[in-house]
Amino acid sequence: MPDTITITDDRTGKTVTVPIEGGVFPASAIRELDPSLFVYDPAYLQTAACKSAITYLDGDNGILRYRGYPIEQLAEQSTYLEVAYLLLNGELPDSTQLAQWKSDVTSHTFIHENMRKRFVDGFHYNAHPMGMLVSALAALGTFYDDAKDTDDKASRDKQILRLIAKTPTLAAMCYRFSVGLPFVYPNNDLSFPANFLNMMWRVGDYNVDPRLERAMDVLFILHADHEQNCGTTAMRVVGSSHADPYSSAAAAASALYGPLHGGANEAVVHMLAEIGSLDNVPAFIEEVKSGTGGRLMGFGHRVYKNYDPRATIIKQTAYEVFEVTGKNPLLDIALKLEEVALSDSYFIDRKLYPNVDFYSGLIYQALGFPVAMFTVLFAIPRMAGWLAHWQELLGDKEQKISRPRQWYAGVEARDYVPLAAR
Repeated sequence: MPDTITITDDRTGKTVTVPIEGGVFPASAIRELDPSLFVYDPAYLQTAACKSAITYLDGDNGILRYRGYPIEQLAEQSTYLEVAYLLLNGELPDSTQLAQWKSDVTSHTFIHENMRKRFVDGFHYNAHPMGMLVSALAALGTFYDDAKDTDDKASRDKQILRLIAKTPTLAAMCYRFSVGLPFVYPNNDLSFPANFLNMMWRVGDYNVDPRLERAMDVLFILHADHEQNCGTTAMRVVGSSHADPYSSAAAAASALYGPLHGGANEAVVHMLAEIGSLDNVPAFIEEVKSGTGGRLMGFGHRVYKNYDPRATIIKQTAYEVFEVTGKNPLLDIALKLEEVALSDSYFIDRKLYPNVDFYSGLIYQALGFPVAMFTVLFAIPRMAGWLAHWQELLGDKEQKISRPRQWYAGVEARDYVPLAAR
C-alpha cells in the first residue's frame, strides 16, 4: 500500500491524493481542493509548521533525542557546551573543535559596561529577574551594528556566540540587582556552569562544588531544546521576519515567562509547600481527583503520554545535589505524591506521569535559587535550542514570514451609524 492520503471535497466531488512522509501530509492538498478552504487547529495541536532536524520527540514512548543522540547518553556523558555545539552544528565536535568552541564562547562572556551601569539601574528595585532578562536580551542587540545582518553567516555565527556566552552573565546580573548585591564579573578560567554559579553566589571567597557544577551542567543539557514548544515557536515566528536574534530571543523568553510554559517548576514548589506534610498527601490526591482542590502540578505533558525521559535523569540528579546541600524538606512530600499518583488508576489511565518540572524546582531551591529565578534558569540553556531553530529557519527555503490564517467569526458587513443615531 502506498503511503498516501486521499481527501474528497463532498461539496464538489473533487479528490486529491498526496503522499504521507513521516506521518505528515502537505497542506497544499487543502489548497488544491479549494484555495479558500482552511484547517481550524487552535494551538497547532495537529499542525507541523516547520520541518526540523534538531530534536526528535516521541511522546508516546518517552523518547527525546538531540540530533539523534538519546538525552540519557548526553546527560550522562556530555557537557552543555558540547550539546550546544551539537544542536547548532548537527554533529558532536572533535577535540579541536570543542576546544575552539569553548574558547570562542568564553571570549564573549562579558557585557558592555553601559548595560550594567545604565540599563539595569533603570529598573525598579524589586523588578522580577525574568522581566529584566527579557528586556536585557532585546537591549543587547542594540550594542551590535551587525546584529540585523541576518543574511550573512559570519554575522549570524557571531551573534549566536554572543547570546550563548552572555545570557548567563545577564541572568546573574538580573539576580544580583534584585537582591541588592554588586555585580560579579565573569571568570573565564571556570567552566560554563561553574562561571554562572560563581557570578550568582560569590561574596568574598567562593568555591564551586564540582558536584553542584555537574548538576547545573546536567540541568542545562536537559533544558537545551524541546522541539516546537511555545517559546521555540515564538523564536521561529519572530525570526521569520528576519528580525535580529536578540529580538527573536526576547520574544522566546517572553513566551517562556508565561506560567503555562516556563513557570511549571515554580508551581510544583508552591504545590508541595501548600500540601505541607506527608499526612496531607492522600487528601490532596482525592481533591485533585474530585476537582474540588488544587491541580497536580509537574505531572503530565502536552506531548509526553508516557514517562518524561528527563524526569528519571533529574530525579537522580536531585539526590546527588542533596548529598551536598542537605535534603530539601519538600522532597519527602514529592516522593510520596509520586508514589501515590503512580499507583492510582485515575492518573495511570490519564497517563499523568512526572515530568521534568516535578524535581527541577526542588534542585534549584536546594542550590539556593529563589523561585523568581526558576524561569531564568530555564532560559539560559534553552538559548542554544532557540538559536539552533532560528538558524535552521533562515536556511530553510520553504519558510516564509509566518502568517497564519484565521476563521472569521464576527458580524457581516454593515453600514456606519452616526453617533447621534446610535
